[in-house]
Amino acid sequence: MPRWLRRGLAWLGLGALACLLLAALLVLVLRFVNPPANIYQLSEARRLGGITRAWVDLDTLPAHVALSAAAAEDANFCVHHGFDLDAIRAALAGGGRRGASTISQQTAKNVFLWPARSWLRKGMEAGFTLLIEGIWPKHRIMEVYLNVAEFDTGVFGIEAAARHHFGIGAAELSRTQAARLMAVLPDPKGRSAVRPAARELSRAAQIAAGARTLDADGRGACLAR
Repeated sequence: MPRWLRRGLAWLGLGALACLLLAALLVLVLRFVNPPANIYQLSEARRLGGITRAWVDLDTLPAHVALSAAAAEDANFCVHHGFDLDAIRAALAGGGRRGASTISQQTAKNVFLWPARSWLRKGMEAGFTLLIEGIWPKHRIMEVYLNVAEFDTGVFGIEAAARHHFGIGAAELSRTQAARLMAVLPDPKGRSAVRPAARELSRAAQIAAGARTLDADGRGACLAR
């Protein structure tokens, strides 16, 4: 192998290692420091002239809020290590018509990356998912997820969502209200938690029942205070 090629590969390897260490350091810092506005939030703030967001600690919320999020988006959140292989197989069997993205993957994308889909972003999403699963406890992953998720146009996080939709703080959300908020997550700009259509009402009922099941069968144990 020519010397210039060996040197190039060595520098490439060092660069990759430096990027990995930098990413790991960033993830470590955000285990203890709440994330700033992400790329999508900044773009929405420019487009809309401002957004609404407010941080709330997971420990201040009723348990059914986090359980509802898991029931809606990732029932195996407490038992997988970032990727739900059963959900991925089901998605492939269904021809890719159903999603298989876990809460950990969504958190990695929302906090560290950009919304547009590409193979590069998917690869980086997988890397950040492994990092946050290795460095953050599940409790922290759920806390960050609930605080960065979009619940309506320009409305980010469960606290802002509760005030926007119901005029109360997130700590006051009932089981029904929490389930209705989670029911809009696949399409927050096209669904309403306050005036839900029949489909959203049915979905919210399923989420509320799923939250109770996760609590009863132990799959929501990592979210217990």
